[in-house]
Amino acid sequence: MTALSTPSRSPAAAGAAAAGSVADSVHGAEITVPLNGLKASPRNARKVKHSAAALEALAASIKAKGMLQPPVVEIERDGEGVPTGSYLVTIGEGRRQALRMLVKRKAIKRTHPVRVIVDADNDAHEISLDENITREAMHPADQFEAFKRLADEKGYGAEEIAARFGVSAHVVRQRLRLGAAAPELMTAYREGTLALDQLTAFCVSEDQDRQRQVLAQVGPHTPAYAIRRAMTEAKVSAGDRRAVFIGVEAYEAAGGLILRDLFTEDGGGWLEDPALLDRLVSEKLAALAEDARAREGWKWAEAGSDYAEVAALARVYPVETVRSEAEAAEIAALSEEYDRLVSDTDAAEALPPEVDARLEEIDKALQAFGPAYDYAPEAKQRAGVMVLLGHDGEARFERGLVRAEDAVAPEPPPWAEDDAGADEDAAPPSADADPETGAEDGPAPLSDRLVMDLTAHRTMGLRDAVQADSVVALAVMVHALALQVFYPGYGQWTRLQLRLTVTELERLAPGVSDGPAGRRVTDRLERWGVRLPEKPEDLWAALALMGGTDLLDLLAVCTGVGLYAVRDPHDRRPGALAQAEVLATATGLDMSGTWSATARGYFSRVSKSRILEAVTEAVGAEEAGRIAGLKKGDMAAAAEALVEGRGWLPSVLRTAAAEPSGAEDAAVPDDDAYPFAAE
Repeated sequence: MTALSTPSRSPAAAGAAAAGSVADSVHGAEITVPLNGLKASPRNARKVKHSAAALEALAASIKAKGMLQPPVVEIERDGEGVPTGSYLVTIGEGRRQALRMLVKRKAIKRTHPVRVIVDADNDAHEISLDENITREAMHPADQFEAFKRLADEKGYGAEEIAARFGVSAHVVRQRLRLGAAAPELMTAYREGTLALDQLTAFCVSEDQDRQRQVLAQVGPHTPAYAIRRAMTEAKVSAGDRRAVFIGVEAYEAAGGLILRDLFTEDGGGWLEDPALLDRLVSEKLAALAEDARAREGWKWAEAGSDYAEVAALARVYPVETVRSEAEAAEIAALSEEYDRLVSDTDAAEALPPEVDARLEEIDKALQAFGPAYDYAPEAKQRAGVMVLLGHDGEARFERGLVRAEDAVAPEPPPWAEDDAGADEDAAPPSADADPETGAEDGPAPLSDRLVMDLTAHRTMGLRDAVQADSVVALAVMVHALALQVFYPGYGQWTRLQLRLTVTELERLAPGVSDGPAGRRVTDRLERWGVRLPEKPEDLWAALALMGGTDLLDLLAVCTGVGLYAVRDPHDRRPGALAQAEVLATATGLDMSGTWSATARGYFSRVSKSRILEAVTEAVGAEEAGRIAGLKKGDMAAAAEALVEGRGWLPSVLRTAAAEPSGAEDAAVPDDDAYPFAAE
């Protein structure tokens, strides 16, 4: 006999009995009525329909255990007061809807017998209202423990309980976890000392001893996120970049345990073995590095721990791959055909099969020629690759790194021999020289003073010539900067008295090179490193062929890496710092897209008053007041969560708005403004 069966009579007999006894039904009588003889009462006080979830739960309960509470009905009568043979459900409309749901699923028949209680005396609307307001749901704590008792005593799993109560298995697992909380926590929850979100934070772990320990440490008034952090402080979040890099599956396959968080939408958790995770990260980075060395032919390869290691090394860049005329012609023809096919089918919703196949053939043929730019074989013989873990959990390959012992000593400038000859010419005459001619057997050497005099004139001539040719002047500036940026040690290969110092910022702010701005700077350097010639003596010829736009772009790249706006207490150059502020305003620098306040990077390193000031500015004084009583660590974590996505910046990172300039300031003066210009 199933839970839905009625042993006393068949559906047909029940229907006949109900129809025959409608007129004789008295108040309080319990009768059996076929389901299709029950109707919704227009006098039901509940007007909002039952939710789908509520009906699912009722249907599951009825299917598993039968109708536990019979609906209360009144006799339906026509306009003349004659019974119609049907009944209006005054109390229990949800149960009727759940039974109809089971009919649609063919779990029962339309004539399924339903036990009901007839109410012939009370007002239908009033008792419907009474039913809905004079009852109290059980406390959630009782529900959690009751679910756990079913699991413990009946041996039901989460899926079985879910089927019997019309909820998801995940919800059941949550309730079972909460039902297993330490008794002290459950008592505090029943008494109202703990809120539900706090209880769920404690129950992120099933370890009751740990729950008691954290409760004793933080007390019952600590925010849920701080409780969760305390419960998992020795573990690694599944969102940590190391966990993302390795993958939860690989970590578990290596024997690592995971503490699942049943109370978050993403179902994340914590990895319980940080040492194992770090070992897996090191091994995977090392394997990637060795694979790159073997495939690409580098002298060395290794896993790096941070970008400071990369910054400490010199670098070589790829050069253009040399192609034969035949190869170049074939590549050009294939590329032209590829572009033509794409253009011809651009309006089509889907590529024709023959076009798609041809595009794939062309793509494979082009890939067979290899990259357009690659590192020279001699460069790979002295350079290496370092693989690091990026902030997003992806491996970063830093290629072309040169250790100090492998660096090539800078060659002397091409004019070094000429300078040496000039020095010889400028050497003072010997004692045997003719005092008039200054020579023993030939022309007299020039004195140092005269050489300086003459080259000073030549320098002035160069200044005049360069000032008169803005394109050449730009090239001279870029040449001097690019030598120092892309060819370390060759800065003396220019006659422009301009020295660029590139200060490494990683030692001051670890991780800055892997941030958004740091990656953009590195990407620009790499793009230009590929375009510039391998040898410094070829740089000028390459620059001479560039247009003004390219030169300006390269100038900006070189200038940018030389900027240093760090406020060092030992730096006694207030004017330079002020100029940095002017430059920030001129460029419209907005640090909110590059930097955000975190507990680790900012809030844990400032005073509590600074934290509250930041929260007040970002979200308001009310939120600041809520965290004012927290300990420093908890306050820092709370502040990070509150200001996230708000674009808040400390004053030292804010950029002053540019002052509007008048038309007079913006006007370009003509030559009359400078009388000396025509002289």
